[in-house]
Amino acid sequence: MQQAMKQLGIQQQEIHAREVIIRMENKDIVIRNPSVTKVNMMGQENFQISGEIHEESRSVIPEISEEDIKTVMEQTGATKDKAKEAIEKADGDLAEAIINLSQSE
Repeated sequence: MQQAMKQLGIQQQEIHAREVIIRMENKDIVIRNPSVTKVNMMGQENFQISGEIHEESRSVIPEISEEDIKTVMEQTGATKDKAKEAIEKADGDLAEAIINLSQSE
């Protein structure tokens, strides 16, 4: 089997991984104790993964830095709390937060 794969230009390599995480928009797929094989077929690399599969929901609340809050405050004259709230409502989009605050005045 190995010889036939070699003749077809297919190479396999075991990857010693402890955990594989696939990050999606609103959840992570975590594969624990994985068996990972990297397959190189005519220059294209693919990974085959099997193991204990767990799904974990992720928080969709964006990280808001102090600099982001400061930017919105400077552009709109809003208080720190209002600026942070506007950024949260805009899912982290500063331009949208600024527009929303400007329109509400």
